[in-house]
Amino acid sequence: MFTGIVEEMGVVTSLEKTLAGARLSILAQKIMDDLAVGASVSVNGACLTVLTRTDQTFTVDLSPETLAVSTLGGLAAGVPVNLERAMKLNERIGGHLVTGHVDGVGSLRGRRQEGNAIVLTIEAPLEILRYCVPKGSVTIDGISMTINDVTDRTFSIAVIPHTAKVTTLGLLKEGERVNLESDLIGKYVERLLRERSHVPPPSAPVIDRDYLQKRGLI
Repeated sequence: MFTGIVEEMGVVTSLEKTLAGARLSILAQKIMDDLAVGASVSVNGACLTVLTRTDQTFTVDLSPETLAVSTLGGLAAGVPVNLERAMKLNERIGGHLVTGHVDGVGSLRGRRQEGNAIVLTIEAPLEILRYCVPKGSVTIDGISMTINDVTDRTFSIAVIPHTAKVTTLGLLKEGERVNLESDLIGKYVERLLRERSHVPPPSAPVIDRDYLQKRGLI
């Protein structure tokens, strides 16, 4: 479990793809202090297991499922990534409860300056937008953010200068894809209400060319 408060930006040193998946190596500093082999680490919002480590780098394996539902397969050497170690129960939760299980991929559709903040508009799949509410929480590439507005295809967030400086959101360009995780509490509430027949079940996604392209499968 994570909080969505990024500890540092690491840098990809290599991504080796195989028939079984891929292996990712990352250069980091702050999180290396107590990062043990077998520990969980959030890389751009995806919960991964540390396989090996040195003083400055660690490696993780990416399963076919992770490659299919996230943007990690598109990483390359030199690309910055958001990193967070698993949370400790005796510390403050600065963001919200984040599982590190990516629900889907969105893309940046708009970027504008508003006062001291950068307002980003993200296009997201319907299965994620159904849990988005104004002033609610969403995880973008492992970053806990507050939602400003929601439409039938997008949601927007305001990125303050500190967040823009210490995470990849400050570097995000229009058209780039991001990993998204819906608010965990919203999912449980929907499930409980559905069992009481108060809400309809989510509609199954239409598996067409557009669906596959948005997830990087073709």
